[in-house]
Amino acid sequence: MNVLIVEDDVFFQKFYSTKLEEVGFKVDVASDGEQGIVKAETFKPDLIILDIIMPNKDGFDFLQDVAKDESLKKIPILVFSTLGQEQDVQKALKLGAIGYVNKTFFDFDKLKSRIEEAIKTKKP
Repeated sequence: MNVLIVEDDVFFQKFYSTKLEEVGFKVDVASDGEQGIVKAETFKPDLIILDIIMPNKDGFDFLQDVAKDESLKKIPILVFSTLGQEQDVQKALKLGAIGYVNKTFFDFDKLKSRIEEAIKTKKP
């Protein structure tokens, strides 16, 4: 399974890509939403883990762009962000994310199970 992590924080990029690779995922990373769109088109991930607060193109803009792209909009997107306000969660879900994990309270095992659930819900 291919997972694309769209995240500007280098610590989270390295930590989660390493942990996911250890359990058998193939992982690529992008540092902002613009790079994320390009990598999603070339890497063809089974799931995207998306931060919201990023330079150049934030996660909300990324979700809007993905929704307009026939080849990308079928990829499940799990938002992984420090933004935890209900309005942010609802906005991300309305824009097409299939789930929202607050990374302030991160626990790799919980994230891994959410990833596995999300991949099963791949859009037709």
